[in-house]
Amino acid sequence: MDTLLEDNNIIQHEIHDEMKNSYIDYAMSVIVGRALPDVRDGMKPVHRRILYGMNQLGVTPDKPYKKSARIVGEVMGKYHPHGDSSIYDAMVRMAQDFSMRYMLVDGHGNFGSIDGDSAAAQRYTEARMAPFAQQMLRDIEKDTVDFMPNFDGEEKEPVVLPSRYPNLLVNGSNGIAVGMATSIPPHNLGEVIDAAVEMIDNPQCTVEDLMKHVKGPDFPTGAQILGKSGIRDAYRTGTGKIKVRACCEIEETNRGKSQIIVTEIPYQVNKARLIEKIAELVRAKRIEGISELRDESNREGMRIVIELKRDANPQITLNQLYKHTQLQDNFSVIMIALVNGEPKVLTLYDALFEYLKFQKEVLTRRTKFDLEKARARAHILEGLRIALDNIDEIIKIIRSAYNDAREKLMKRFGLSDIQAQAILDMRLARLQGLEREKIENEYNELMEKIEYYKSLLADDNLLMGVIKDEMIGIKEKWSDKRRTKLVPDVDDFDDEDLIEEEKVAITLTHLGYIKRVPADTYKAQRRGGKGITGITTRDNDFVKDLIMTSTHDYLMFFTNTGKAHKIKAFEVPEASRTARGTPAINFLSLLQRERITAVIPVQEFAEDKYLIAVTKNGTIKKTALSQFDTHRKTGLIAINLKDDDQLIDIKQTTGRNNVIIVTKKGKCICFSEEDVRPMGRIAGGVRAIKLEKDDEVVSMSLVEPDQELLVVTENGFGKRTPVKDYKIQVRGGKGLLTYDKSKFKKTGPLIGAMVVDEEDEVLLINSEGIIIRIRANEVSELRRATQGVKIMKVEDETKIVAMAKVIKEDDEDEDDESAKDKTDNKSEQLEI
Repeated sequence: MDTLLEDNNIIQHEIHDEMKNSYIDYAMSVIVGRALPDVRDGMKPVHRRILYGMNQLGVTPDKPYKKSARIVGEVMGKYHPHGDSSIYDAMVRMAQDFSMRYMLVDGHGNFGSIDGDSAAAQRYTEARMAPFAQQMLRDIEKDTVDFMPNFDGEEKEPVVLPSRYPNLLVNGSNGIAVGMATSIPPHNLGEVIDAAVEMIDNPQCTVEDLMKHVKGPDFPTGAQILGKSGIRDAYRTGTGKIKVRACCEIEETNRGKSQIIVTEIPYQVNKARLIEKIAELVRAKRIEGISELRDESNREGMRIVIELKRDANPQITLNQLYKHTQLQDNFSVIMIALVNGEPKVLTLYDALFEYLKFQKEVLTRRTKFDLEKARARAHILEGLRIALDNIDEIIKIIRSAYNDAREKLMKRFGLSDIQAQAILDMRLARLQGLEREKIENEYNELMEKIEYYKSLLADDNLLMGVIKDEMIGIKEKWSDKRRTKLVPDVDDFDDEDLIEEEKVAITLTHLGYIKRVPADTYKAQRRGGKGITGITTRDNDFVKDLIMTSTHDYLMFFTNTGKAHKIKAFEVPEASRTARGTPAINFLSLLQRERITAVIPVQEFAEDKYLIAVTKNGTIKKTALSQFDTHRKTGLIAINLKDDDQLIDIKQTTGRNNVIIVTKKGKCICFSEEDVRPMGRIAGGVRAIKLEKDDEVVSMSLVEPDQELLVVTENGFGKRTPVKDYKIQVRGGKGLLTYDKSKFKKTGPLIGAMVVDEEDEVLLINSEGIIIRIRANEVSELRRATQGVKIMKVEDETKIVAMAKVIKEDDEDEDDESAKDKTDNKSEQLEI
C-alpha cells in the first residue's frame, strides 16, 4: 500500500496501480517522443531538432563548418533536454554514408567507420547541414507547419518538418520503443518519388502498381536482395523479412588458386566483426578451404580478400560463408510510424498516402502564406500608385501638416494606415519615370500571382500537380542509380513461376479421381459421332465434371457437405491420356463421407464478383467471391445444407445477371439475379424454383440476350432454344416447360443445360468415359416444349452424365479445324 500526501490529507493508493499508470505514461512518452518516426517527415524528435537547430544556428551548406559541440549545445539547450551523447550519436549517424542513403549532415573529421569505430569526441569534429537536408526544411519559414513551445517555453520548435520528399521511405528509420519496434529500410529517391507521382496520377492505384516503381529497399552499402517474397510481404502488410547477400566474386590468382573478393556487404553489418567471425569459423574448422583472409578496403571502396586452398571448391566455400556468417543476412521490415500521434503499421500505399496528404496541407499553407504576402504588397503598391498620380497634392498636404500628415492623407485619398505610412516613407527617387514603371510592373506581376494562388487553392488537381512537379524537380537534381541489386532466389520461386500458363482440361470422376490434360488434346467432331475415349475408369465410376481452365487459375471444389476447398489448377497432377487420375483426397482435406459435387475455376477473388450456388432441392444463394479469398486446411463453409440436399451448380457472376435454372423433369425458370440478395458464406439460401414431386435441379446458367439454351438428355438427345423464349419470372415460381416430358421414355430425363452462342463448342461425357466434342450450331434449334435430336450415340446401359463448354481457341486454329472437318466426314478417334 502506498500513501500520497496531498493538502495535508493522506490518500491511500495501491502501489501496483501507481506503477502501472506510471509505466504506461513512460511507455507512451518513449513511443511518441523518442523511438518512433513521424509518417510525415520520417524523423524522430532528436533528428528533427538537430536539423532545425542547425538551420537556426546558420550552419547551412554554404557556411563554414562549426564544432559539433557547438551544435549539440544549441540543440540540447533550446530543444532537446536529454544527454548530449544521445544528440551527438544521432547527428553522427546522419553524417555516415554507410548508415544514411542520403546524408543530412555534412561531417568534417572522424565520424566513425563501417568497422564499428566510434566517432571522435564532439569537441574535435565539425559539421554543417548537407545540401540535401535543405529539402527537409524548405518553405518552413512560410507557415507550412505548426510550431510548439520548447521544453521551457522560451523558444518555438516545429512539430514536424515540411519534408519535400518522402523521407520516411528514402532514409528509413530504426527504433525500439516499449512493446514495439520499427525497422524501415532506406529506398532509392527516384523510385519513391516515381511511386508518389503514380499515386497522384492514379489515386486508385494498388500496392502492386506502386511496386512497379519501388522495386525494393536500396541500402547505402549496396549488396544484393535475394528474391521478392519478403519485399512483397513488407509492402503489402507492413512486415516482412528480406534476405540480403554480400556482393562476392570468385577470381583466379596467378598461382593457380582461387580467391573470393567481397566488395559490398549487407546493411548494418559490421565489417570488422564479419572478418573476425570468418576467422573464428576457419580456426574451429567449421569452414575448410580458406588459407588466408585480409581486408584491403580503402577510401576507394570495400575489398575483403578470402584466399582459398588449391584443392578447395570456391562455390562450396562461398555457400558455407553465406550460411554461417553475415555475408548473407536477413533484414526484418517493421513499418511502424506515428500517424496522428498514434503508432500504426503501414503498407507501402499507406506510407505514401499519408505523406501526400501531409504535402497537400504543406502546399496549401504555403500558398495561403504567399497569397497574403502578395496581397499585402499589392495593397502598398496601390497606395504608391495613388501617390504618384497625385504627387503635387500629396507634397502640399505633407508640407502643410504639423504632426498629422498620415491622418490627412488617409482622409483625403481613402488610404489605409499602411498605405499612408508607405507614402510617407517613400523616397524622392521613386518620383522618377523609371521607378514609376517598376511599380506598375511589380503591381501587375503581383496581380497575376494572386490569381494563380487563388486558382491553386480552388482546385485540388492543380495543387497536387505542383506537388508532383516539385518532387520531380527534386528527383532530377538529387536521385542516383540504385545501389542494391535485386537478384532471384532459387529458394524463393513460387511454384506458379515455374509453371507455364496454358489452357488445360480438368476431369473429375464420380469416385473422386482427378487429372489434368492439355485442352488441345480434344478434336472437334461432326454431330452424331461416337466420341473419343477420355479416361479409363474403375467399375461403377464415371466422369462427372470436366473443367476448361488455365494452369494459373484457382479451382474451387464444392462438396456435398457445403464446404469449399481451393487449390491452383497446376497442383492437379498431369496424367496420360487414358489414365484414371489421382484421388482428389490426396491434395484436398476431405472427410470420410465428403465428396466433390461441383468445381469452378476462379482467376481472382474480386470484390465485385459473386458466386451463385444452386442446390438439388431448388435453393439458391449468392455470396461475394471475396469471402472465399482465404486458406483453411479443412475447407470453408460455403452454404448450410439441409440433410437431404446437395450442391448442383455454382457460377461466378457480377451481381446483375439473369439466371436460368433447369430441372430433371424439363421445367425451367428465368429470373434476375438481383432477386437474390448477397448472403454470408454460412447462410442457407432462398428458394429458386418450386419443384414438383420427385423433381430436382440439374443445372443453372447465366443469361445473355442473344444466346440460346442447350439442353441434353440421358439418352443423347438435345436441342437449342432461344433464351428470349423464356420470359423473366419472379424467383421461387414453378417455371415453364423447356422439354417435351412425354418423350422421356425415349430420350430420358434431362441431365444438364447451358447457355450457348453459335460459335460455342460443347463436350459431352457418358458413364463409360466416352467424350465427344460438338459445335453448338450443329444442334437443331427447336421451340421450348419440344423433343430434341440425337447428338450423341449411346450404347445400351450407358447414359450421358455431364456436359461442359469448351474454352474458345485462337481463330486461326478454329479455321484450320473447320477446314479439316469439311474434308473428312469420318469421326477422328483419339485417346486422351
